[in-house]
Amino acid sequence: MSCIYAVGLSKYEDKGVCGLKEIHDAPSLLDEKVNKLAKMIKEAKHVVVHTGAGISTSAGIPDFRGPKGVWTLEKEGLKPNISVPFNEAKPTVTHMTLLALLNKGFLHFLVSQNVDGLHLRSGFPPDKLAELHGNMFLDKCNHCERLFIRNEATTTVGQKYTGHYCPVPKPNGRRCRGKLCDTILDWEDELPFRDLDLAELNSRKADLSICLGTTLQIIPSGNLPILTKKSGGKLVICNLQPTKHDKSADLIIHGYIDDIMIRLAKILEVEIPEYKVANDQTKNIREKTREYIQDFCIEKFIPKKKITISNNDDKMNKESEHAEFKNEIKEEYHTKIEINNKEQSETDLCEEYT
Repeated sequence: MSCIYAVGLSKYEDKGVCGLKEIHDAPSLLDEKVNKLAKMIKEAKHVVVHTGAGISTSAGIPDFRGPKGVWTLEKEGLKPNISVPFNEAKPTVTHMTLLALLNKGFLHFLVSQNVDGLHLRSGFPPDKLAELHGNMFLDKCNHCERLFIRNEATTTVGQKYTGHYCPVPKPNGRRCRGKLCDTILDWEDELPFRDLDLAELNSRKADLSICLGTTLQIIPSGNLPILTKKSGGKLVICNLQPTKHDKSADLIIHGYIDDIMIRLAKILEVEIPEYKVANDQTKNIREKTREYIQDFCIEKFIPKKKITISNNDDKMNKESEHAEFKNEIKEEYHTKIEINNKEQSETDLCEEYT
């Protein structure tokens, strides 16, 4: 449950602005805005969606800064009345719509702050997904850094040992024997380089970034959509509460995210698939873990810097100091991929990393 996850985090005073009053657009205004959003999506060439806790509330997982959010109630010495365990929560209409939009070519990349694993469980492909704060259903080997899908949500937070060892053999045939640790970031933990790099790259490339269910207060994830604006793209924010970057938005929609996505899918003539247990990777593995294959390992071409979760804007400033250099490296990297794609597999390109 999100409240248990929150309790597992280390003490951190600056959790942002909590409990802001919600705003609801009138039905006619909501229709008008969603139609405008649909037009923007049709005209865009590279659409990136940024998701926060607000897209999972309809699954029974409380958000953090809403009127009844975990941290809002924490200030009052209270806890949420309803909180579904991560193992029992199911992907929402929004999760499934995002998958459908990707399959229809309306969405090109997804950046998420959520740790609930619902994007993974919806069937969203890992090569189109960056999870900046971890995933309750993914463990990571502390030696070879491979990721493994769990059949149950982790009970630890802060990249701790989960009690299992890496099952993958090394080139010499011996097992890696590295320890599997949870992927959930604690305050001030380093963000995963692969996910952050891909999130940055796609945010800069995007001519349209759409934020769903987030107040954009956590850094650096909350500032990534602004990279789209700086690159000449457009920004749409869908959230019931005011957000940190409302002044930069080209369109703000105040409504329940599921309602917005249902209307959007209808306009775009996209059929929303139902969540099926048979397609849920966490529900269909007999073993305790299964390897989770992502995509090309961009970070191995880029000097690594420590980027951590914070509400401090200075972190984003430090992050962008070498942005020009990083983009040159990434451009060179993608050129190499195009040249070698017919001759080498993704595994070959990543062998140094894995």
